[in-house]
Amino acid sequence: MVSRTFYIGCVKILLHDRNEGAVSYEEKGTWVYLVTSAGAYFVYLAIILGRLASAPAAQVPYVAVLVWTAGASIVASIVGQVLVETARPSDSRRADVRDREIYRFGEYASRWFLVAGAAAALVMAMAKADYFWIANVIYLGFVLWAVGGSVLKLVAYRRGL
Repeated sequence: MVSRTFYIGCVKILLHDRNEGAVSYEEKGTWVYLVTSAGAYFVYLAIILGRLASAPAAQVPYVAVLVWTAGASIVASIVGQVLVETARPSDSRRADVRDREIYRFGEYASRWFLVAGAAAALVMAMAKADYFWIANVIYLGFVLWAVGGSVLKLVAYRRGL
């Protein structure tokens, strides 16, 4: 029964009233950013964990992989948003008050992941940890900030602030 109701509601929105279920430009961008950020980090983890299986952390070449996956995430996010907007154009590309409030909420609430990553890296540097671990905790902080902020924004779009 729930599946049928959901299906009928989706078909009604798609076929009859596109504006009722319209997704804003900002929300589409948030979805793309979430997928590309998380995807790039999982690719990075897969490559690095494979390398860690055969060598100690101090000898694992991680810098090029980190730079390339971070860069690929940025490029994929830009290209993804262009593709999504080409496939399903938004009514407006201008952020309204709601979009700005949701953006602010997501950024303010998720910035603590970035602060925690920087603080952990500082403690690790003071403890003279290997550069590999320091770089990885910083990258993890950035990814948690991006993913956490995106999830919070998407929940706010769906449920309100």
